[in-house]
Amino acid sequence: MNAPTRGPGPLSPHLDAALLAGDGALEALMGAEPVDRRDLVLSLLTVHDVHLAPIDRLGPKVRWQHHPALAALKYRLETAYLADLEAADAAAHWDLPGDAVGAMRAVGRVELVPEIYRWVAEEADIDELVEFLALEGGPDAGFDDLVAVCQLGLAGEAKVELARNYWDEMGNGSLDAVHRELHDRLVTALDVPAVPRAEQPLEVLERAVLGPLLATNRRLQPELVGALGLLELQAGPRCRKVVEGLRRLRAPEEAFPFYVEHAVADPRHGKDWVDNVVAPLAAAPWWAEGIIRGARWRSLLNARFFDAMVRRFACVEVGRRRRKAS
Repeated sequence: MNAPTRGPGPLSPHLDAALLAGDGALEALMGAEPVDRRDLVLSLLTVHDVHLAPIDRLGPKVRWQHHPALAALKYRLETAYLADLEAADAAAHWDLPGDAVGAMRAVGRVELVPEIYRWVAEEADIDELVEFLALEGGPDAGFDDLVAVCQLGLAGEAKVELARNYWDEMGNGSLDAVHRELHDRLVTALDVPAVPRAEQPLEVLERAVLGPLLATNRRLQPELVGALGLLELQAGPRCRKVVEGLRRLRAPEEAFPFYVEHAVADPRHGKDWVDNVVAPLAAAPWWAEGIIRGARWRSLLNARFFDAMVRRFACVEVGRRRRKAS
């Protein structure tokens, strides 16, 4: 059977079709290039799905996880994605402490409570809140799996702390308290839509692709530690603002536990991550450099996402005018 050749248009739908068609179709994409940045990120998410998405959802696609053509495409797309991120990182001119623990905490303080979360707490109506939550995805979408990957090959206190963190994600052994279960109940209570990737803003997709990229490249394990640690450092105060918004709008009770849990637990998780994971690993300079680089990358992508949400909801100037009037 002759392998289908790629037609015109974006790479990402052709890649998805090739993963269903198999060997020859993947070979045909060996030198394929995305048409733009959005296509690059969508294609990367498709590649990363083969490594990390639920296997029942993947079906026959999982067979091609390590196909040479897919591996080559993954490498090229990730190289292009990281080149942009590294350029943005260099242009940011960070002024951080010289030690990893201090630097991690300093990055964590950058825009700790963005204006979009103040708007969620004080002004968003219920439809706007639901739309925002659908795009934000919660503070730990896929976090449990990323922590599981992050601890591979580690030892000592760092591994024990990641195990504690993971066990908390698992509701400390209670299915009803597993964070994914809490999020599912939130989605049901508020009827939060599942926004197809094709309809998500680029900034949402770019933020979503960082974790899987780091988790599927062993050389970037330090960056994964930093990116996940930053999430833990910053999630608490942001989640408290979401809880405020839910209370103001008198949301159903089942909508609260997910964000309440993170508002309470994540400040402790962030401190423990810095003290018990970052500090011991950072004794090795290459670990220290990678950890802070990963935190900076996550911070930059967060900033792009928050700016996109401000534009989408046109909320900041409205909020400022209302606060001045009061």
